[in-house]
Amino acid sequence: MQKKIRCVITDDEPMARKGIQEYVERLNNLELTGICRDALELNQLLQEKPVDLVFLDIEMPLLSGIDLLKGLVNAPKVIITTAFEKYALTGYELDVCDYLLKPISFERFVKAVNKAQRAFTETKDAGRDSFFIKSDHAIRKIRFDEILFVEAMENYVIIHLPGEKVVTHSTLRNMGELLPPRFLQVHKSFIVNKEHIHEIEGNMLKIENASIPVGRTQRNEVFRELLSDK
Repeated sequence: MQKKIRCVITDDEPMARKGIQEYVERLNNLELTGICRDALELNQLLQEKPVDLVFLDIEMPLLSGIDLLKGLVNAPKVIITTAFEKYALTGYELDVCDYLLKPISFERFVKAVNKAQRAFTETKDAGRDSFFIKSDHAIRKIRFDEILFVEAMENYVIIHLPGEKVVTHSTLRNMGELLPPRFLQVHKSFIVNKEHIHEIEGNMLKIENASIPVGRTQRNEVFRELLSDK
């Protein structure tokens, strides 16, 4: 299940901050946790709040974005936002996710965010292919790739596997925290494994012999996510 990316905007230009903020607020997978006017403010914020992604300008008073990046330990992922192309090589040497030249179109912004999202997916999935749950008084190992979809049922969830259902005492939200980003919540009662969807018909997703409804409030995000994978 895809969790929101906690992001921070850092730019000394008010109009640039406003423009990026408007773009962030259009995307459901981003959560804006701070806006900084310079690198010094960002440095302080990073010590106080968990941050996943920074939209970072380069040329700012006192301390440049590049200089801040060079001094950070365990830095969050970064998307550079600048009017200057000359720093591109330096930015990529610092392993930034993407390098956006101002003025930034929304289409290009979305592409950069998707690239960052893929990086989070690869990090989260690395080295982990299963988890353990309690079911029928036993501890059961469940492999992610075996899960077709997860269904909420009052205070329980049903994990649907090929030819089998595993019931455990949990909530859909808690189960979603265990699952990597290949899983997508498509309805208030369903999380699906995108890799097992073989057909989309109207508002229904086909997974083996099951038809999973897509909720009205999730519809736009779900279909954008599924189509972006193609």
